[in-house]
Amino acid sequence: MTESYDALLLLSFGGPEGPDDVMPFLRNVVRGRGVPDERLAEVAEHYRHFGGVSPINEQNRQLLAAIKADFAANGVDLPVYWGNRNWHPMLTDTLRQMYADGVRKALVFITSAYCSYSSCQQYHEDLAKAHVDGLETVVLRRFFNHPGFIEPHVDAVRGAYASLLPKRRDDARLVFTAHSIPTRMDEQAGPTGHLYSRELREAARLVAEQAAPNAQWDLVWQSRSGPPQVPWLEPDINDHLEAIAADGVTDVVISPIGFVSDHLEVLWDLDNEARETAYKLGLGFARAATPGTDRRFVAMVRELVLERTAGAEPRALGDFAAPQACTDLCADLVSR
Repeated sequence: MTESYDALLLLSFGGPEGPDDVMPFLRNVVRGRGVPDERLAEVAEHYRHFGGVSPINEQNRQLLAAIKADFAANGVDLPVYWGNRNWHPMLTDTLRQMYADGVRKALVFITSAYCSYSSCQQYHEDLAKAHVDGLETVVLRRFFNHPGFIEPHVDAVRGAYASLLPKRRDDARLVFTAHSIPTRMDEQAGPTGHLYSRELREAARLVAEQAAPNAQWDLVWQSRSGPPQVPWLEPDINDHLEAIAADGVTDVVISPIGFVSDHLEVLWDLDNEARETAYKLGLGFARAATPGTDRRFVAMVRELVLERTAGAEPRALGDFAAPQACTDLCADLVSR
C-alpha cells in the first residue's frame, strides 16, 4: 500500500543552546510533574559543564541537512522540517510553519528507536497537543532492529575495541547502556509488557554478535532521574563497573545502544561520570560512538519513508519482525 505525503518532520527532544536556556528548558522537560527548581538545579550543572549548550540541537541540524541531501540524491521529493518537544524550534511552531507552507499530510521521524512511554508514546501525545487543524501527521515505525541503526553501532563497537591495547582486547567486557526508566513504565511497554527492555536487549545482542562474537556482554542503564523511592531499571552503569571490576575485569567497552547521537547524556553520564568511575577502579575504558549522521542511518530514514510512500519492503535483523506503523503504546510489535 502506498500513500502520498507533503513533507517529513524530524521530531526530537531538544536542548538548551546557552546558559540562560538551561532552567527554562529543564522546566519544559518536567512540566506538569511538580519537580522543584532545587532538583532541576542539580541537572543544570551538567549542562553548565558544557557552557550551557547541549549538542543535540546541532546534531539535529546536521541530521536534517544529511536527510535533505540523501533525499535529493535519491529522488525523494519531500521537504524536511525539524521540531522539538522541549526547546526551539518548538514542535507547535514547526507545525504551524508547515501548514503555512501548504503541508497537509506529513510523515514524522522520531529520534528514538525503542518502545516506552517516554521514548515513544509521549511524542505521540506532544503531536496531539501541538495539532494544527488541517494538518495530519503520521509517525514512522520504530527502527531498533533496522540494519541502518544496527550496523553503525557494530562498526563503532569494533572501533572502540581497536582503541584498547591489543593484548587486552580479547578479555574486555562489552557493556551496552540505555536510558533507565521506571520499572512500572517498562512493565507497561507493549501489549505484553517489558517491550522497552526486550527491544534493547535484542539490539544489543545483534550488535554484540557481529562486533565482538566472543565477548561477554551486559545491558545496563544510565541517566536515572526521579525520586529515589520509585524503582527504576537497574543496574546503573557506575554500579555495574564496580561489580565487574571486583570480578577481575580489566577493560570495558561501552556502547550507548539506547541513543542515536552523542548528546549530553552520553557525554556527561558516560564520557564524564562512567569514565571517571572506570579510572578510579583501574579499568581500561573505551566508549563506542552513536550513529549520528552515519550514511546508513540517514539512508534508513529514507527507507522508512519509502515503506509508507512506495510500499518498500521493511528491513529488520534478528528475532523480531519489523515493527508496523507506530501506534499507541507500541502495541504493534510481534515476535517472529
